[in-house]
Amino acid sequence: MLLHSNILGEGKPFVILHGFLGMNDNWKTMGQKFSENGFQVHLLDQRNHGHSFHSNEFNYDVLVNDLKTYCEANTLNDIILLGHSMGGKTAMLFATKYPYMVSKLLVADISPRFYPVHHDGILNGLSALDFDVIKSRGEAEDVLSNYVSDFGTRQFLLKNLYWVEKGKLALRMNLEVLKEEVAEIGEPLPDQARFERETLFLKGDRSEYIGVEDESIIKNHFPNVQIITISNAGHWLHAENPEDFFDAVIKFIK
Repeated sequence: MLLHSNILGEGKPFVILHGFLGMNDNWKTMGQKFSENGFQVHLLDQRNHGHSFHSNEFNYDVLVNDLKTYCEANTLNDIILLGHSMGGKTAMLFATKYPYMVSKLLVADISPRFYPVHHDGILNGLSALDFDVIKSRGEAEDVLSNYVSDFGTRQFLLKNLYWVEKGKLALRMNLEVLKEEVAEIGEPLPDQARFERETLFLKGDRSEYIGVEDESIIKNHFPNVQIITISNAGHWLHAENPEDFFDAVIKFIK
């Protein structure tokens, strides 16, 4: 089974992986800008997300295999690889397993370390969406707002809504499996995993995902690394400060 993708532009292959409960559409605006700078941008939906296939198996090993299968099917070698959050963990593991396939690695707002489960409110909110009762996006947001107070996060989650048929909404993600396997999202990079090529970690100045104590862990796995902070940004740094994020990435990949 092949991952669903949106391919933009021509040039050196640049693969982008979204985070947990996201989809490739989250990166469309940014991907378009990269494609206008001489890159062929591949915006992927990881399994159980977006338009990609659903599966009961969900962990970083299978996500990495999905990416390898996609690259081989599209004859992509020597890719630039960028991953955000969960996508960043997939990207890290892929680069350490298949370093010959990755020319440069970029990781947005996630560290290689273990993270405890912290998506309970969001998952409970999504589980509370009863589409026998809910007949509009507005009604879905009303229910979600009881569980997720942040407007931006709600809008991000509501991108997963689609019309199955006239009058019938549903979620694109495989919510049951993602709830079941949510602990997999926090799994650390294996101790021995290393990637020697050029790497850039980007963190939001208002995010708590990468702290000072993470820098030595990052350097242990990625000795050829730069770590930069994007100002006025939290975890969704590419959406919250797109200008600075874009400039930092272009500077690194060019």
